[in-house]
Amino acid sequence: MTKYSGSLLLQKKYKDVEPTLKIKEVDGLELVKKFSEEMESMLRRKVEAVERLVEAAEDADLNHEFNSSLAFDYYNSLLINEKDENDNYVELGDEFILEPNEHFNNLLVNTTYSDVQLPTNVYNKDPGILNGVYMSEALNPIFVDNFQRDPTLTWQYFGSSTGFFRLYPGIKWMPDENGVISFDCRNRGWYIQAATSPKDIIIVVDISGSMKGLLMTIAKHTIITILDTLGENDFVNIIAYNDYVHYVEPCFKGILVQADRDNREHFKQLVDELQAKGVGTVNKAVLESFKILREFREAGQGGLCNQAIMLITDGAVEDYESVFEKYNWPDRKVRVFTYLIGREVTFAQNVKWIACNNKGYYTQISTLADVQENVMEYLHVLSRPMVINHDHDIIWTEAYMDSALFASQAQSLLLMTTVAMPVFSKKNETRSHGILLGVVGSDVPLRELLKLAPRYKLSPWNDSLVAYLKRPGTSLLTLLGEMPRIEWTIETELFCHA
Repeated sequence: MTKYSGSLLLQKKYKDVEPTLKIKEVDGLELVKKFSEEMESMLRRKVEAVERLVEAAEDADLNHEFNSSLAFDYYNSLLINEKDENDNYVELGDEFILEPNEHFNNLLVNTTYSDVQLPTNVYNKDPGILNGVYMSEALNPIFVDNFQRDPTLTWQYFGSSTGFFRLYPGIKWMPDENGVISFDCRNRGWYIQAATSPKDIIIVVDISGSMKGLLMTIAKHTIITILDTLGENDFVNIIAYNDYVHYVEPCFKGILVQADRDNREHFKQLVDELQAKGVGTVNKAVLESFKILREFREAGQGGLCNQAIMLITDGAVEDYESVFEKYNWPDRKVRVFTYLIGREVTFAQNVKWIACNNKGYYTQISTLADVQENVMEYLHVLSRPMVINHDHDIIWTEAYMDSALFASQAQSLLLMTTVAMPVFSKKNETRSHGILLGVVGSDVPLRELLKLAPRYKLSPWNDSLVAYLKRPGTSLLTLLGEMPRIEWTIETELFCHA
């Protein structure tokens, strides 16, 4: 056994160096304190980088006048380096030098310039897009300067409220197997957390007989899209109604549940099973929703901030005013957002009235292609108080593995967290309206944190750090707040702007 294990050789090696070895007592608390101070210093540099991007973006918007006829070419990450049959670069696809970079796991990147990604359903030459992309060109020197100041920085980006995504360093974006780019920065957790405060949402969907066929398909897609805009700090439930009120998950009757990944996926499966039948009676469903939200609000449960009902229907013909008068007026603590499904406009005024008289927003969704843009409008409404107050709250996401960003290189930076901040319009003529321009962010791979905690010094704590940050709802701020005897200067609370 000793012949093959090499134990005798190992013993000899230890004996050879034994005279030079000595045991040194280490103060564990001091070790952890030093690690935590170095961690805070590193995280503070990330926050400062994001703050510089916010300042540059807002100043650029302030100095930019919208031009509906703007002609401007930019580096489209899908089209860069693409040529036509005549060997000429395609429009928005000029030459864009890409080189492997060790800091980015040898991915092909351009560290001197950013480029722009858009989802397939967003027109890349729309005047709103062109003006936004042109304005955000001002971020390029800031991206580069940030990276030079702090070489541990990884991806830096600006996600626009109009749908474009400016990423540094620039990369070549690859579509999925169907040639589609479904990635929309506005659906990402970092964007949603930075753009809005925690929220309690009850989705109320009409499943009466008139919703059969395409209307039900659109309604289901609308629900799923709303669910995709929720995160760990939000609470949700879904009520379906026809002749009766149905909780899509009976186990969640009368309550709100955390909108974590597991619950969102569970709701999506149940929504897919909904069938249209019977006659729609919206009053009972709305009444039930108000009761749940009031109980949670009075009990100090849920998100403790924004509350909203999302009504999805093809029409409303009842006398519903009395319900709002009794349960929501005059304070209007619950916003009501309405989504009219289909092309029929007979009941449009009724559905619009519900939203406008309850601090919400009305939209009509005629096709599946309309869903994404129309659903996102509610986030803009919820962000208005924060924008009007000009509160730049810093958010840190829970740890996650972002396979959506780089589908072909899902393991590129492994487990990460994101620091993000909202970007507002500072123009006097729009400030009172609360215009959210977008969100800037930067990713922080957890491996960068672990470098500060050498395994040979903090092995048990090192291993538990990753496990800790994988817990649902846990962010770096949670970790910083729980470290013993350390005074942290990074905010650890959730902010409410209702």
